[in-house]
Amino acid sequence: MINIKEDEKLSVMNHSCAHLLAQAVSHLYPNAKFWVGPVITDGFYYDMDLGDEVIREEDLPKIEKEMKKIAKDGKRIVRHEISKAEALEMFKDDPYKLDLIGHMDEDNTVISCYTQGDFTDLCRGPHVDSVKELKYFKLLKVSGAYWKNDANNKMLQRVYGICFDSQEALDEYLYFLEEAKKRDHKKLGKELELFMISEYAPGMPFFLPKGMILRNILENFWYDEHTKEGYQFVKTPIMMSRELWETSGHWDNYRENMYTTKVDDRIFAIKPMNCPGGILVYKNGLHSYKDLPIRLGELGLVHRHEASGALNGLFRVRSFTQDDAHIFMREDQIEEEVVRLINFIDRIYSLFGLSYSIELSTRPLDHYIGEIAVWDKAEKALEDACHAAGKECKINPGDGAFYGPKLDFHIHDSLGRVWQCGTIQLDMNLPERFDLHYIDADGSKKRPLMLHRVIYGSIERFMGILIEYYGGAFPLWLAPEQIRIVPVHHENHLAYANKVKEALEAKGLRVTVDSRNEKLGYRIREAQTHKIPVQLVVGDGEMQDNTVNIRRFASKENEVMNLDVAVDKFVKEVEEKQYVH
Repeated sequence: MINIKEDEKLSVMNHSCAHLLAQAVSHLYPNAKFWVGPVITDGFYYDMDLGDEVIREEDLPKIEKEMKKIAKDGKRIVRHEISKAEALEMFKDDPYKLDLIGHMDEDNTVISCYTQGDFTDLCRGPHVDSVKELKYFKLLKVSGAYWKNDANNKMLQRVYGICFDSQEALDEYLYFLEEAKKRDHKKLGKELELFMISEYAPGMPFFLPKGMILRNILENFWYDEHTKEGYQFVKTPIMMSRELWETSGHWDNYRENMYTTKVDDRIFAIKPMNCPGGILVYKNGLHSYKDLPIRLGELGLVHRHEASGALNGLFRVRSFTQDDAHIFMREDQIEEEVVRLINFIDRIYSLFGLSYSIELSTRPLDHYIGEIAVWDKAEKALEDACHAAGKECKINPGDGAFYGPKLDFHIHDSLGRVWQCGTIQLDMNLPERFDLHYIDADGSKKRPLMLHRVIYGSIERFMGILIEYYGGAFPLWLAPEQIRIVPVHHENHLAYANKVKEALEAKGLRVTVDSRNEKLGYRIREAQTHKIPVQLVVGDGEMQDNTVNIRRFASKENEVMNLDVAVDKFVKEVEEKQYVH
């Protein structure tokens, strides 16, 4: 999936198209006032104040028609440079533009604006030469947006759109949007009875029985794989005192996102992160240099007060479980441990069929702790570890945390979308703040280094990604309902269907029998609607020959197989975590 902001040509076209949108709106809604219309990753938007009038989804074709009329007229887009005083006079009737101009630093500032026909707007540019270049666009949706993103300000109307340089590219993108809509995890989560969101707990998902099966599979898999990698597991309290969060730095830097309460005249906070708890576990004992690295894993429930407007299904929540691990190590162990982690993450993602890329986020230009020489050494260690693991990493300059650089793992899903999930973060701050140490070979106290890392990112978000990646049609090993048996006739074939069910359940498979008094075709179609990976249709022939008729989800083919052979086949598929398309 293309990133409009990173493509110079498309970025200019989309910014120009935002102005085309504003011009069309000014024709159709003469009282409109305009705030800003930036380019975003997937197109552009423009925030506007229409007074008492409201743009609805059904109004977008009307606006598009006016945009096409303006584009066909073919006016040139002309840049002007004016003084601040001239700008104030030009936009004297638009309070939003006056606000923008008023925040420009110097009175002698040269301000650029662009004119196309009867419409002029403030803008740094650049733009295309003429509106006739803007042929292939689509308005996508309309929503509300507070002026300056401040909930205390007026709610403006935000219209989103996208522009391409060919009809083919636009059609391809619109097809992508339709596919993404079909795979929306909120829609599928409801249809497949996986999770729900209640107004009594905004941003805090309720997992339904089928969703809990999927969640438990992911968690058990996580524990199994981490056991193989030499991790020990801990569970830390969900609520700890203010003093701990002051020591960690969260109280000063993250308090507005934390839930707090008072207990016995002390202030406590529900944890937004697991790190301080893991550190207290480390401090509970004495450690020798021979003990390191110590790998502590925790599936820790955390809470963060996200803005209500940002909440989005399982992707952005207020209550979630991080698949955390905190690794305490010596400086000479950095590269070896990071290589091991990269290989571990690669194995996990590959099993789900997920591809990924890696970014190395380096020292911020300011607001960082520690010596530059230490940062340089840490960044080189992470980059060298990537290369040693046979991976490339793109440098993301200045985007590291204030306490250390990090490797971010960006998953690429089946529609080409990118999700930031895994992270390996090198921390040079918390071991200092919490006075961590180990006893070195010479008997002296040394400060350990600390790695924070997640692979799923959070159980909830990873589940959301998997729902959309698979379109709800999970591989057999992940599916809450793995096999549905459909007897042709209730009276004649139910006993054999139950025999098949018993044989499958004896091997730990999750099986149901659909023996309702409905037509066979209806029951088969319903199993497809519920995206059951395997249907077994049993009738006279299957009962007589001790076989099953196997139908896979979304396949028109079917295969008759001996029952015992089929059972072994499904067991192997689950054990090997195969993904049969």
